Amino acid sequence: MTVILEKKTARLHRAWPVAAVGFITLIGAAGFRSVPSVLIDPLHEEFGWSHATISAAVSINLMLFGLISPFAAALMDKLGLRRVVSAALVLIALGSGLTVFMTSSWQLLLCWGLLVGVGTGSMSMTFVATITGRWFVERRGLVTGILTAAGATGQLVFLPLIARLAASYGWRVPALVAAGAALSVVPLVLLFLRDYPSDVGLRAYGAPEGSTAGQRVETTGNSAMRALNALWTAMHRPAFWMLAGGFAICGASTNGLVGTHFVTAAHDHGMPATTAASLLALVGVFDVGGTIVSGWLTDRWDPRYLLIAYYSLRGLSLLVLPSLLGPTAQPSVWVFIIFYGLDWVATVPPTVALCREWFGVDGPIVFGWVFASHQIGAAIAATGAGAIRDAQGSYNLAWYLAGGLCAAAALMSASVGRRLAPA
Repeated sequence: MTVILEKKTARLHRAWPVAAVGFITLIGAAGFRSVPSVLIDPLHEEFGWSHATISAAVSINLMLFGLISPFAAALMDKLGLRRVVSAALVLIALGSGLTVFMTSSWQLLLCWGLLVGVGTGSMSMTFVATITGRWFVERRGLVTGILTAAGATGQLVFLPLIARLAASYGWRVPALVAAGAALSVVPLVLLFLRDYPSDVGLRAYGAPEGSTAGQRVETTGNSAMRALNALWTAMHRPAFWMLAGGFAICGASTNGLVGTHFVTAAHDHGMPATTAASLLALVGVFDVGGTIVSGWLTDRWDPRYLLIAYYSLRGLSLLVLPSLLGPTAQPSVWVFIIFYGLDWVATVPPTVALCREWFGVDGPIVFGWVFASHQIGAAIAATGAGAIRDAQGSYNLAWYLAGGLCAAAALMSASVGRRLAPA
């Protein structure tokens, strides 16, 4: 048997450039995902569409972002990372760019919902799990945190820019900017991203000599069936349902509620949309640090305890948010932004670790299904919060419901056991 040895003369393991390209790619994908929360009001004013209608397009986007991910993970095993990710970026660019021609709400659902949802779902958090699973043995948790933070970094980069462009030139210009950003990443993916360490004569980073970690695994058969078979197997374990249920609440309390409606909710209290967008971008600033630290902690602590802490603290912060919003960014709002930002997607590294622990080589695909539940929760919250706003004139009830659900997610996390034997 041929053992692929790492070149001792290499100063930097190839896993780190691959992770860097993954980080940049996820930033590009995050560009358009940051657009909806800023453009709800401009679209409402121009077309007269209700908040619920516009939120429905966001819901389709969020749901497909999750539902496509397990199939994309299986497809990455069969076709390779570069092909799948490049095609996904092109879909995002098409969906974003074509919105400038729309004249009716069904076109919004098609472009903003379907095309962008499929594109972003093809390189969501399963992309992170695939890279870390193939390229890293050591520092898996840390790299998972860094790559997960890429979404927040994309939000940080794009939100203030999109808000200013929308205020100055209308909503079409930021839609085109997001399309261009997605396309600009494609050459990097084609040039630098590789599928397995063995493709360039290496083992996975931190793998001991003689290990098969990082060697190409040839897959046969239908990718969709593999994804469905992984789901069927996972469904027979209570740990899957606890992780999926908690992650559904995670999505509802982040992307679905805060990510989609925070700018509009703050504007309802008299805050300028540009100020609210800048605050939401700051959530991304602090999320970068919080998620990286969470990855570092995941390498050292029981992931279940981390999830219990994250969900509990998030729930408390959402319960007090309605009393903090006002025409200006008071110190109490800044405290919320910092606190909530540190917790935004800190749940991802411990959840990925538990999926890998319980489901072994199918861990990335199973995490794709867990992440699908995240986006289903986000989609329900995006539409539900819009409907609450239309019916009651405020988002207060939505904040309170989300806070209570986070307490339930903490209990679910406490119910996940540890599987110490290899899956």
